[in-house]
Amino acid sequence: MIRTATPADLDAVVQLHTEARATYYRGHLPEEEYAGAAEVDRSRGGWSRAIDRPDATVLCAERDGTLAGIAAFAVRDGVMHLTQLHVSPSHWRTGIGTELHTACVDAWRQAGVDSARLEVFVHNTRAQAFYADRGWAPDPDHPRAGTHLVLRLTVS
Repeated sequence: MIRTATPADLDAVVQLHTEARATYYRGHLPEEEYAGAAEVDRSRGGWSRAIDRPDATVLCAERDGTLAGIAAFAVRDGVMHLTQLHVSPSHWRTGIGTELHTACVDAWRQAGVDSARLEVFVHNTRAQAFYADRGWAPDPDHPRAGTHLVLRLTVS
């Protein structure tokens, strides 16, 4: 089931986000930068604001009553951004990422969005392959933002 997040989801969202980020940042960044107390608090604040913002969307994917995936998107500087898409590692390769991605693209189509942008950590080859399989390609105008690749999707 895919549904819109509520404030009651915050703890589970932050836990899933922290767990998922550890899988691709581990070995590339110091642990405190992705799972330290200050970073988890920063993440909690960001997710809380995103869930409460009327101009942002946070989606939750549930399996058997448990949060299994999350996605978030919003318009920044006139461009739709997929700001987050994470699946709990225990649910990898079960279709949850695809379901969340499809829900995002469907929402963009309904809103008349013609393209979207995202950033993916340069060492996160699993996510890069996932996005490439769904039509995302390097943004020709801004191919990189620091340690992240910038990808663009034409929403048709």
